[in-house]
Amino acid sequence: MIQSMRWFGPSDPVSLAGIRQAGATAVVTALHDIPNGVVWPLEGVRDHKAMIADAGLDWTVVESLPVDDEIKRRGPLWDARIAAWCDSLRNLAACGIEVVTYNFMPLLDWTRTDLAWTMPDGARALRFEPEALAAYDIHILRRPGAAQDYSADIVAAAAARDAAMSDDNRRALEATVLAGLPGSEESFDSRGFLAAIDSYADIDAEQLRANHVAFLEAVCPTADALGIRLVVHPDDPPFPLFGLPRVVSTEDDLARLFARVPNVSNGLCFCTGSLGVRADNDLPGMVDRLGSRIGFLHLRSVQREAGGAFHEAAHLEGDAGMAAVVAAVHRLSLAEGRRIPMRPDHGHQMLDDLYRETNPGYSLIGRLRGLAELRGLEAGIAHGLTAMRPA
Repeated sequence: MIQSMRWFGPSDPVSLAGIRQAGATAVVTALHDIPNGVVWPLEGVRDHKAMIADAGLDWTVVESLPVDDEIKRRGPLWDARIAAWCDSLRNLAACGIEVVTYNFMPLLDWTRTDLAWTMPDGARALRFEPEALAAYDIHILRRPGAAQDYSADIVAAAAARDAAMSDDNRRALEATVLAGLPGSEESFDSRGFLAAIDSYADIDAEQLRANHVAFLEAVCPTADALGIRLVVHPDDPPFPLFGLPRVVSTEDDLARLFARVPNVSNGLCFCTGSLGVRADNDLPGMVDRLGSRIGFLHLRSVQREAGGAFHEAAHLEGDAGMAAVVAAVHRLSLAEGRRIPMRPDHGHQMLDDLYRETNPGYSLIGRLRGLAELRGLEAGIAHGLTAMRPA
């Protein structure tokens, strides 16, 4: 695997020098200063790549080129947004970019209810808890009909939690749920979020799937011609939120997508954390069955908890079965003769990073630990296979 880390640009508290010292040879990054729907200029891409090269690192994977909600809803500006997206692809290809990550999640592309949950060893992790989300949705956001989307037990637990919260607690929960990824190009307050949810009122799962297919049918011919692989990031978490559909959550979702749009450029960012939240996703089997579509790997593990909660586990722990996943990736690499870019995702905040400003999930030391563990795991698998070969 090609070992990389995500970098959010010059404002990232983690430096390029730190990423290189962690053992990565590349970064995955984006032009986070460019608003959604605007073409990434050729000069801007060149300058960004030169800055990374000057630090001794490579950049061939974009994470992410935003697909704005005008495209996801197939709104009146759809044609203009598609043209801008294709122009950005052309400028990226001119600078040697080979893989472009995107997602098709409505409005929020990353949702947790606690960004600093304390682990038994004192490190901090990201966590999602259904009761906390319901408390925000029903009692703070006050989305019409929200209670109908939750079980009676969760509705009752959310009411009890809300009753126990102070105003500061409520503001903190709101900020956490609406935080989005570090470097996100868009953000909401609750009032704006309610209005944005309403803009999806007529879009169910089948319509969102149709819009996703239409998007790929429009952009894949350009990507094919440029030699760029477009890789969709799975839904995070992989189930509907706030009454909004999510359609990239299971192996069946992905198989349907690849069958509908068979272009070689239509690929997958295989995120073991997002997909691993669901116990019905067989991660090693998905690598075996979808391997030719995988163009980028997010390797992280979640620990599923009772009642639908989950938290970020250490990279070799939790429910991902990381040894089996990496073994499947190693088989795929040998079979296809290619090294797949990977990054350790969502490390714990730990050691000195507990006392520094960090982006949630993206502090350096926890990801350094994850990268080292994954590097060692891959090396051990490769050595074991070599040792078993007859002399």
